[in-house]
Amino acid sequence: MKITILTVGKLKESYWKQAIAEYSKRLGLYTKLELVEVEDEKTLDQASDLLCEQIKDKEGDRLLARCPKDGYVIALAIDGKQYDSVALSKHLEKLTVTGRSHLVFVIGGSLGLSKKVLARADEKLSFSALTFPHQMMRVILLEQIYRCFRIQKNEPYHK
Repeated sequence: MKITILTVGKLKESYWKQAIAEYSKRLGLYTKLELVEVEDEKTLDQASDLLCEQIKDKEGDRLLARCPKDGYVIALAIDGKQYDSVALSKHLEKLTVTGRSHLVFVIGGSLGLSKKVLARADEKLSFSALTFPHQMMRVILLEQIYRCFRIQKNEPYHK
């Protein structure tokens, strides 16, 4: 199985980079992991709705250009389906058993994902009705994927 995490923007803070590196190392025991970042757009604080949509479209085009054609795309979106860790583990396992050997998780920028990216997605996943910074979401996603593998292998994990 291969997992690609496709994100908008580069991480700047060393603590996020360290957390990503740690979970990437841990996940290396279970899967081939690829982390792909695309450039983000500058967003003005008082940007109009139209400008925000244009920014999401530009970022979305970059995401789609890097999105593997063979991937099963899971967009992280606040209105996506929510799972607990065990249910998510079973869901991801079912996907791989049914022939989806390349999972692509997509995390948008500070404004979210464009309509084109959401339309391309095979499903939408939500971790909460709360909004998280997209940098933090990378770490949360990697930790949950790692937890899913631990659950699938009946290995201990923190509850």
